Amino acid sequence: MKLFLEEKTVIIDNLEAPDAPIAVFDRMSTILDAFEDSGRLTLRQVVAHVGLPRSSVHRMLDQLVAKRWLRKVGREYELGMRLFELGSTVVQQNRLYAAAMPLLSELHRISGMVVHLGVLDGTDVVYLGKIGGLHAAAVPTRVGGRRAAHETALGRALLAYSENASAERDLPQSIREDIERIRDFGIAYESGVTVAGLNCMATPIGPIGKAVAAVSICGPSSRLRLDHQSAVPLLTTATAIWQAVGQFGARSPEFGRRVRTLRSMPAAVGAWPSTCFIGDLVEL
Repeated sequence: MKLFLEEKTVIIDNLEAPDAPIAVFDRMSTILDAFEDSGRLTLRQVVAHVGLPRSSVHRMLDQLVAKRWLRKVGREYELGMRLFELGSTVVQQNRLYAAAMPLLSELHRISGMVVHLGVLDGTDVVYLGKIGGLHAAAVPTRVGGRRAAHETALGRALLAYSENASAERDLPQSIREDIERIRDFGIAYESGVTVAGLNCMATPIGPIGKAVAAVSICGPSSRLRLDHQSAVPLLTTATAIWQAVGQFGARSPEFGRRVRTLRSMPAAVGAWPSTCFIGDLVEL
């Protein structure tokens, strides 16, 4: 009996050891799984489901409540708002990507430039999509990559139209002034910042405070002029994406008009110079 108790103590100590993050994650995942078929559970019911010591389960439940993964109602627990928020984000981003990619393909055809779709994650921009054909490698970005938002036109467009105004609080004065200008005109510009000779132009998808993403075009400064004429297909694309994922829906007459406008625009002709940015490529 003494040997059994000693072995049980060792097992519990190992489970609770701070240097076993995978085991901790597995146990918390098992606890969350217990709520899959039940609205609310008591501590006793969770313990019975996961088969772990009561004290360990109680402590992990408290941690999950503190992180808003769970919510405590009296003596019972239920799934928290954080899971709902994350689930909503995934649904929105999947819907956004599905709606955006055909329109971004049209934008690439019209402009001949590398096209990006990005979202804001804290103070970083994360790239959800990239279309560039043969020229994609000339722009040092990748799907799933991230950069500090204030360093890119795509990121500054997101900062300008994001609901999280505090993200720009600690930025240099010159960048804060540029973000204010973007709020006024709806377009962010970048010239030679990432790679010498590379221009970028970006616009948010959605109104100020509600932007869900941003779209950009990037190309050699000799081909991409930072002017209103170059911005027209970019703005049309962003508006069509917003109408597809926003309150209007992809079947609205206005969305259809925007798509027809894009499809009527002529395709870009010519190719980038074969020596564009050679030697400057750094994969982010």
